[in-house]
Amino acid sequence: MLFTLLAFAIALGVLVTFHEYGHYWVARRCGVHVERFSVGFGRVLLRRTDRHGTEWALSAIPLGGYVKFRDDPAAGDPPERARGAFNRQPLRNRAAIVAAGPAANLLLAVVLYAVLGLAGTQQPAPVLGAPQQGTPAAQAGFQAGDRIVAINAQGVDSWNDARWQLMDAFAAGAIVDVEVETREGAVRSRRLVVPPTAIEPDAADPMGEVGLTLLAPRPQVRELIDGGAGQAAGLRAGDILLAVGTQQSPTAAAVVAEVEASPGSPLPFVIERDGAVITMQVVPQRVSDASGREVGRIGVMLGADIAMVTVRYGVFESLWRGVTRTADTVVLSLKMMGRMILGDISLRNVSGPVTIADYAGQTARIGLAAYISFMALISVSIGVLNLLPIPMLDGGHLLYYAIEAVRGRPVPERWLLVGQRIGLAMLAALMSLAIFNDFTRLFS
Repeated sequence: MLFTLLAFAIALGVLVTFHEYGHYWVARRCGVHVERFSVGFGRVLLRRTDRHGTEWALSAIPLGGYVKFRDDPAAGDPPERARGAFNRQPLRNRAAIVAAGPAANLLLAVVLYAVLGLAGTQQPAPVLGAPQQGTPAAQAGFQAGDRIVAINAQGVDSWNDARWQLMDAFAAGAIVDVEVETREGAVRSRRLVVPPTAIEPDAADPMGEVGLTLLAPRPQVRELIDGGAGQAAGLRAGDILLAVGTQQSPTAAAVVAEVEASPGSPLPFVIERDGAVITMQVVPQRVSDASGREVGRIGVMLGADIAMVTVRYGVFESLWRGVTRTADTVVLSLKMMGRMILGDISLRNVSGPVTIADYAGQTARIGLAAYISFMALISVSIGVLNLLPIPMLDGGHLLYYAIEAVRGRPVPERWLLVGQRIGLAMLAALMSLAIFNDFTRLFS
């Protein structure tokens, strides 16, 4: 729990601080005086005032931050103080300062995605298992061993990439052209008819629903127990099991079942070791399990030999992919929001701080690459959410500025008050829904 909270606090602190720094950076260049830049909320723990008169503060609650600009000058203040007030800035400056926060989040996402592309990540290869009969993939002619090469003429590098490119099709339904390379090395084109899929937090994997699954990993020897039958027969760590007894291309569960059913009886093993195929006999030892039943054991710990690929790009391609991935995520987010409003997608997909914290902890445990990818996704979400034309958010202020540009004068004060009430009510309803969904998932 502590690890999850720490991962959540770090991610949210970085993302929101970066958002506020976007406001700060543009404000300084527009001549606006920034009175305080706080990392966190609540009681100030540490503070320092720079030569520009800005107080940099570290506050007690590390869940975000804020920037405080100079307010309207009081009567009799010198002209330079009035020039440093936010509300005295021309419309273009105010709009630029407000838009800079969400823009900073989108820029951060581009950088994070580019860093992942430049550093390289290990991802499952897009090699398919046999589709279940009657699924769209089976009807399209997909076969076990097909490797996805492209989707709608866009190259696919990994299973994660294939899943991402199909995400929009799952939500709305679509006809997708998929190019694959068969086990024989031939390139084939398959037309996959994807029906609209229910996007629910606890729904089945949409890839599996259409019949697209990863090729089952081959069982691999990870560890050997000293004195066990496997060690005595010559098995080594790293051996891949191609056949055991009557099982051809077995799963790890099938290997265990075959061994347990053969106490004291020789079992033929066909293994792959360093590219060579070797056949040997293994005689499982007779042991009694917890229920007293006699079963076979060979003293081997099995793992999965999953086909992996290293996804890495050059500097310029990584930057370009960072831009396109961020743009695609923005478009997909807006589409999903629209479908929620229309009722095509369940409102249960709205997540709050509990679910986000859970994902932060899970990705941090998986590794740095997964955690960075999570931060990039949340950064895009913060940017998109703040650009929505809801009063109280940056997008609401930009809406007021757009009205001001059309009217030629600022929005009346009473409009602002009404807008604040509406925006506060909308945000309260959204947060209530998110927290309700969080606790529903937590206790269901």
